[in-house]
Amino acid sequence: MLGTVEAVWLAALALLLVGILGSLVPGLPGPALSLAGVLSYWWATGYTSPGTLALAGLVGLGLLGLAADWFAAPLGAKAGGASTRTTAVAGVVGFALLFVLGPLGVVVGVAGTVFLLELRASGDPRGSLRAAGTATVAVLGSALAQLVVTGAMLVGFLLVA
Repeated sequence: MLGTVEAVWLAALALLLVGILGSLVPGLPGPALSLAGVLSYWWATGYTSPGTLALAGLVGLGLLGLAADWFAAPLGAKAGGASTRTTAVAGVVGFALLFVLGPLGVVVGVAGTVFLLELRASGDPRGSLRAAGTATVAVLGSALAQLVVTGAMLVGFLLVA
């Protein structure tokens, strides 16, 4: 029979594994799930494991992953020249298309929305394509960054817990 700490360790491990999956599936908060796994284990062990330095490193990685999740796509769209309004609409459309086309829907929704709205606003196909391309790269880069971060959190957790 499993003790409380062992059961929480397994639950934390499950959260960390789902966190990795969540880094690839838009709408599933991968870094937040990984943080929940680490912090629940830390709480269950009476705030002793992992050690303070390891905990700070794992939490720091989780926060870095959250920042990539929340800010990469909007900042990428802005860097490509998209307006704030276009960026916001693209986020909503990408999220809605997630439920229709899965993860591909996010990419198609963001790229298509940025291109069409910027083309309508500026009449410049090259600039609109550049903004859409930059936004798409930012969405994909965010997913990659989250995958690396949540993977590192899992490895770190396994090493110290």
